[in-house]
Amino acid sequence: MTDRQLDQKPSSSQNGRTSEDNVLRPPADLLVRLDADVAASGGEVLPDEDRAGSIGATMFDLPNSEDNTVTVLLAQENLQASPSQALVRIKSRDRRSYLGIVTAGPFAEPDSLRGDSHMLVTVATRGGIYLPPYHGRVQVSILGEELADGTLSPPRLRPLPNSPVFALDDTESAAVLRADGDIRMGLVVGHRNVVVGVPSSQKAVLPRHTAVLGTTGGGKSTTIARLVQQAQQADMAVIVLDVEGEYTFLHEQTDDPRMLAGLEERGLKPAGLRTDKTRLYHLIRRETANPGHPNLRPFSLQFARLSPYAVIEILGLSDAQQERFLKAYDIAKAVLRELGIFPAKNDAEQQRLAMELDEFERGYPRLTLPLMMDVVGACLATLEGLPVTPYRAELQTEEAKRTLTQQIQTANVPKNVISWRALMGRLSRLNRIKVFDPPSGNNGPLVYKDLLAPGAVSIIDLSDSGASELNNIVIADLLRGLQDAQDDAYQAYEDAKRGGAPATPPTRVLLVIEEAHEFLSAERIEKMPILFQQVARIAKRGRKRWLGLVFVTQLPQHLPRQVF
Repeated sequence: MTDRQLDQKPSSSQNGRTSEDNVLRPPADLLVRLDADVAASGGEVLPDEDRAGSIGATMFDLPNSEDNTVTVLLAQENLQASPSQALVRIKSRDRRSYLGIVTAGPFAEPDSLRGDSHMLVTVATRGGIYLPPYHGRVQVSILGEELADGTLSPPRLRPLPNSPVFALDDTESAAVLRADGDIRMGLVVGHRNVVVGVPSSQKAVLPRHTAVLGTTGGGKSTTIARLVQQAQQADMAVIVLDVEGEYTFLHEQTDDPRMLAGLEERGLKPAGLRTDKTRLYHLIRRETANPGHPNLRPFSLQFARLSPYAVIEILGLSDAQQERFLKAYDIAKAVLRELGIFPAKNDAEQQRLAMELDEFERGYPRLTLPLMMDVVGACLATLEGLPVTPYRAELQTEEAKRTLTQQIQTANVPKNVISWRALMGRLSRLNRIKVFDPPSGNNGPLVYKDLLAPGAVSIIDLSDSGASELNNIVIADLLRGLQDAQDDAYQAYEDAKRGGAPATPPTRVLLVIEEAHEFLSAERIEKMPILFQQVARIAKRGRKRWLGLVFVTQLPQHLPRQVF
């Protein structure tokens, strides 16, 4: 048809139909009549005010739907408005409000086709560019129902279908998560600008204990380093049990290019620990991973601090060896009492301490490992008909030898000498590591009051201990010593308050146990229940005494359920 023919009027029409194209023409007043019909029906449908600002709506439930989780459909333009782990608010159409977290998605789905339809698969694999209209889908786990006062309660009902869903902005998310503490840990997953802050002054968080879990290379050490540095700034005392020596350089700021780039992106500067308040402790006659540390402190162990039952567990004594060890332990205590070594005969305080001593908590004061070996050797010599020849000066006097011999004769010691020799071998092995009870000097035991000073960071380097038994001895001694020192500080604080004197609250303390699975594995606590009970006590009483534990491990499945 030519342009001229198009410009001409139709030759004829019947009932509004042209003869050329056989198409009905709309009436001239169609739009007027349509507007009238709309007005008669109540006017245009206005946008739902309840959905203003929403990113999507809840979907109907399906046969495979699960409790406390709902599916949310998103418009195409809102597909990335709610990333994984982001917080959302669901305003149900029954006027209930729910908080939820995105636990799966966002997924993109075509509007009118299956995502795996033949047409879409063919176009994609053949290099085509067909992209149909699509929408988003996320799975939301419901955290709770919001009450009028802003608190959450367990949800009794589910959000209704087609209820609007809103993404919480950074400010709302921070308020919901209560992440405004002074110890900065990092950023909230799902948000680029929400900082996770732990309040260092509230007993509801850190004293309830912490676990840092992750695979090898997953950032556990970096997380702990940041926590230690922030805790020091908050004037907390931090003790780190470092079994691999990886925290011995915490006083130096990082020079790793990737970390520097990450810090710069977040507007932070690299910083190490305060050198004047950081101490690196290592066992005497053992090396440290950082011999150039400005504040090195060698320390020794005291056999008298260890519970005899903990020693039995750590040495793995058989039943026969346990019987002889406890018998020799009682003889040694009796000798110390008879000789006035402890308790001193005219010292009422020492007499009281000896009466109140709990040997499941600690050992007998002034009882050294060499002295214990002398007692075991004396028992063995008596059974073999040989003279008693102690090596310790305290037992070499005639009075001491006589007292020792009398105690052995009245103690009815077991006769089998083979087990006595095996026990002596175990004690000799422990003595050969030469970390117990050294001569006087600067290699004394840990002073726990110093470790609990505000802002003090004490790194216990066990990287060169050479034996897990030695690590367990140090940990057992440290747990008991810290708990006793913190108990004393709390008692002094309470006494000062009752007396009306100025009272300073005890220092807030964090104890970091690295490679916790090696010390607290289910297999180990079956063999060492006394040590585990010490951990349990410090875990329970620590909440009241502001003594928080931090467990670090890449194998949480090896930890017993009691720990969690």
